[in-house]
Amino acid sequence: MNVYEVVKKLIGPIRPIGETNTDNINFENLRVMTELVDKLLADIDDVGYSYKDNCQFTMKRASNFARNFQTDIGIIE
Repeated sequence: MNVYEVVKKLIGPIRPIGETNTDNINFENLRVMTELVDKLLADIDDVGYSYKDNCQFTMKRASNFARNFQTDIGIIE
């Protein structure tokens, strides 16, 4: 089991199915998932920004990787 599968199992289903009670639960799961993604993206942004001008190879590599990821998903250009 990988991290993605663990998170999906912990949070639960997020897709509505057309039944009010289940959809309300799934909507709350969706809110939890989006809060998690927001925090993860903030962490990635912090790495990308904090080390962008660093001269140490490993720190600059982490920054470049984070910034490339952000570019790939359309957050920065």
